[in-house]
Amino acid sequence: MNPLVVLIIVIPLIGSAFTEIKEWLSIPFSLIDLIFSLFLYLDIPIEGVFYVTRLTWYFVLMVTSIYFLSSLFSIRYLKGEKTKISKKTYFVLLNFFASSMLFALVINNLGLMWVGIETTTITTILLVLTEGTETSIEASWRYTIIVSAGVTFAFISVILVYYSIHSLAVNVDPKPSIILALASGIGLVGFGTKVGVFPMNTWLPDAHSESPSPVSAMFSGVLLPVALYVLYRLYEIYPIEPLFTWAATISIFVASLMMASQKNMKRLFAYSTIENMNLALLGFALNQPLGAIILLVAHAFGKSSAFYTTGVIFKASGSKEIRPYGLWKLKYTGLSLLFSSLTVTGAPPLATFVGEFLILSSALKYSPLIFSIVIFSLAVAFISINYHVSKMSFEGNENLKEDKFMGIISFVTSLIPLIMGIALIWWLL
Repeated sequence: MNPLVVLIIVIPLIGSAFTEIKEWLSIPFSLIDLIFSLFLYLDIPIEGVFYVTRLTWYFVLMVTSIYFLSSLFSIRYLKGEKTKISKKTYFVLLNFFASSMLFALVINNLGLMWVGIETTTITTILLVLTEGTETSIEASWRYTIIVSAGVTFAFISVILVYYSIHSLAVNVDPKPSIILALASGIGLVGFGTKVGVFPMNTWLPDAHSESPSPVSAMFSGVLLPVALYVLYRLYEIYPIEPLFTWAATISIFVASLMMASQKNMKRLFAYSTIENMNLALLGFALNQPLGAIILLVAHAFGKSSAFYTTGVIFKASGSKEIRPYGLWKLKYTGLSLLFSSLTVTGAPPLATFVGEFLILSSALKYSPLIFSIVIFSLAVAFISINYHVSKMSFEGNENLKEDKFMGIISFVTSLIPLIMGIALIWWLL
């Protein structure tokens, strides 16, 4: 059993104990977790109780990075806010949320992965309730009902895998069978509910829009990718390429159409998350893991920045509506919203563009029809999001007071996909 992997899982839990003393003590523990995750690269590959490959490491790094940034952002975001749950409870839940995601990523057992995903559901239900509004209570109930139904299907798929091969280890190489095919299809419905695969994605815009912004960042930036990672490991056991590619394609198409009519900025970015997650799912299904992981890492920072920015706007204006704010007058918020919106829509030279290019190249070889649908959907999403962001940034003349601390976090986070993109383009060329 690798001690560094154990520490990465346990450190957030230790941070929860210290959070009972002071809320801000979550920050040093989340930073330590991030540092340890960097050192984990030196130990891979790891096999046994834990299963950590280079692919796994990228997901672990995503989780610890956004966990640290959201902990840091939460301190200022919650300052002066009346919350349904206490601030100490909030940070305890945030720490358990991070620990359960990390556990789901590194454990070498599909059943225990399911346990980790289910644990994230329990902690995030309460985090959605943080602001205590009527709409947040309704969103948490919808989230509970839909996701609970989804993880039930996921559990059935796990049972079928064990029935077929008498093992739940992730690194097995089983013989194909009808039972495994059934497990893979049911798993797409089950784990796909948490990923945001259509039509099981209806909980996602509600939960994202009603959660505190740092929680929304962890939802979009890392929770959905963690569920996607588990779904991909199940897909590797028995790949049903046509089913997964078409499920991803339809989800991308539907999400892109929903963006144009949105009036709430957080719901807009929630539908963008559905689009990006399913584009990554398409990449995995088409045997393009490099494009998928580039897209996911860049999206984690870009989408987190987008939600941090909506948090700054909400704190300054008290509104989540898409309307003319005149954000260009603010030092950091306008730029971070612009960079993050370009990131999540795959504009060059941002890293999401590189990931999308690799995935679309594979899609064109696989099916011109799927390629055409995805290209059309990405164009609609690009126009919709950047139209709304332009309206918020360059129109209006509201006298908003920017919180510079939160603005700087948003801005710095939004620059990471740009730096990644320039480095990747230079490396590929």
